[in-house]
Amino acid sequence: MPRTHQSLSSTKAAAFFSATLLLWAVSVFFEILFNNRTHLLYILAGACFYQLANWVIRFSVSRDPLFVNTSVSLLHSAITSTSVIFILINQWSVTGFERMFEHKQLVEGTWPWAYQALCFSCGYFAYDQQDMLKYRLYSGFIPSILMHHLLLLICFTLALYRHITINYLILTLICELHSIFLHVRKVRRMAGVRDAKSRVVKVEWILNWMMFVLARLVSHILITGKLVKDASKFEKGIEWPLAMLGMAGMNLLNAFLGIDLFNAFMKEKKPLRNDRKRQE
Repeated sequence: MPRTHQSLSSTKAAAFFSATLLLWAVSVFFEILFNNRTHLLYILAGACFYQLANWVIRFSVSRDPLFVNTSVSLLHSAITSTSVIFILINQWSVTGFERMFEHKQLVEGTWPWAYQALCFSCGYFAYDQQDMLKYRLYSGFIPSILMHHLLLLICFTLALYRHITINYLILTLICELHSIFLHVRKVRRMAGVRDAKSRVVKVEWILNWMMFVLARLVSHILITGKLVKDASKFEKGIEWPLAMLGMAGMNLLNAFLGIDLFNAFMKEKKPLRNDRKRQE
């Protein structure tokens, strides 16, 4: 049976992103084994931890690949959000609000536990990329979720290798607060809870939109604005162009996510509108 255009596109995407993931893994292992960067072992710890969580959910709750993947993603969002909030509150209590956002602090400094948290999260994105490729949990000629993970792996790993902009990247992870509600929604729908009139669903959508605006949209725009404002303070090199490229990509993906979220919201509200029309 001949392959469809969609299946060929999916195969090409799988080959490309599998190759980039393999190159990334070789690079990390090379740095650990030959350059003795043992602090990067937190990346492997993160990947192993989330793979273990995957197996636990798969063998104790459900074998559905999408449910398992979403559940592990929810776990990552919860752990990362808690870690970022802890790091920020801890640093605020030590240096104060203004000093912690100084250019030198954000670019050259590393807040306590920030490096480990970034490594652990980097490990998750590598695990998740592999899991989605294995079970084909993506769609499109250029799957946005795979591109998102590749972008993060490149930016995170280069920063971890060079020990720069660690704190900037920790700030970008504030968006995981919103990801919690994205994953909760998917798990909720897979569990069969789809009644738009339900109070639980209504509250979830309110929190979903609030976190999208505050934790994802506004926070990433503010980070981009800070980069633009401090452009002259960066030394000549790849740091500023790479940071701007990364944030441009993140903001673009946020725009697409906002459109998808709005479409999902309207689709979920549609049955409720139809019910009202029947009653009239």
